[in-house]
Amino acid sequence: MRLRSDIWVKAYVRTCAANGASAYVVHHGDDAAGAIFIKVTGADRCAELYGPAPAGLDSTDLDRRFVRLTVGGAIGDREADTRLARERDFDSDVWIVEIEDRHGRHFLEQWLVE
Repeated sequence: MRLRSDIWVKAYVRTCAANGASAYVVHHGDDAAGAIFIKVTGADRCAELYGPAPAGLDSTDLDRRFVRLTVGGAIGDREADTRLARERDFDSDVWIVEIEDRHGRHFLEQWLVE
């Protein structure tokens, strides 16, 4: 059984804070099953985006997995916000979490699918 979105997000925000990064829930989605999108902004004000891994990958049914959405590298802050706004317009149940970290860390190592 997959962990509820609200519990996962709360734990993730605490993990970021414990490691010295600022984390904010920008859009509160569905508590039970909302998709989670993460924006990581580094000191250069460029952003990396992460979102849910496609269904069908190993273990995505039982555990959350993420993929990098900014495949070609970091993008501008405004472009990242525009992409996330499209996701929110498409599905109002999504969660959007923003991380501000001078080093651009995402803290998704155990959930990231390369």
